[in-house]
Amino acid sequence: MGIFGQTKKDPKEKVRELQKKLRHEISGIKRQIHRIEVEENKVKRQIKEAAKKGDKDVCLVLAKGMIQSRKTVNRLHMSVTQINSINMHIQHQLSTLRMAGAIGQSTDVMKKMQQLIKVPEIMATMREMSKELTAAGIMEEMIEDTLETLEPEDLDEKAQREVDKILWEVTAGELGKAPLAESAGLGASTSKEDEKAKQEAEALIAKLEGMPH
Repeated sequence: MGIFGQTKKDPKEKVRELQKKLRHEISGIKRQIHRIEVEENKVKRQIKEAAKKGDKDVCLVLAKGMIQSRKTVNRLHMSVTQINSINMHIQHQLSTLRMAGAIGQSTDVMKKMQQLIKVPEIMATMREMSKELTAAGIMEEMIEDTLETLEPEDLDEKAQREVDKILWEVTAGELGKAPLAESAGLGASTSKEDEKAKQEAEALIAKLEGMPH
């Protein structure tokens, strides 16, 4: 019993609580993935309808959106893998705790958490989880400067510029924003990226058009 009659929480209980929270987070991410996949099916139908009407520009915009959604899904699947790995490390720490009576810090857990807090969709939750892992003694405290530089706005800035540019080009300036003036070298690089995105989108449209309605 601690000061003023407060009972100090058993370290093993702390670890189990962390494992429970990690499992809960995995369930939440899987629900996110499912929602994105449901929306993707809706977009597929929209692409088919637009293709019937000959709305190629609409098809391209929708297809590019699907490509971004799939990138998000891939990112979330990778996050689930990393969280599972952290959970395994914590389970190992629990075994160590039973034998040695103390929790040891893991640099591997810290590295994985540093990667997870860069994922916009789960950033806030992972920040809180990193604090709990630090408080439990499983990992060292992460540098605040590192945390501050990982806001979603910064991570998504380039993606947002690309979306604005695509909308501007496809709708002849009715939507989106005009692309900023860029140097010749950067412009050439961006042009290649745009061409690749266009090719991916057109390939996706061709695949969808070939599917039974």
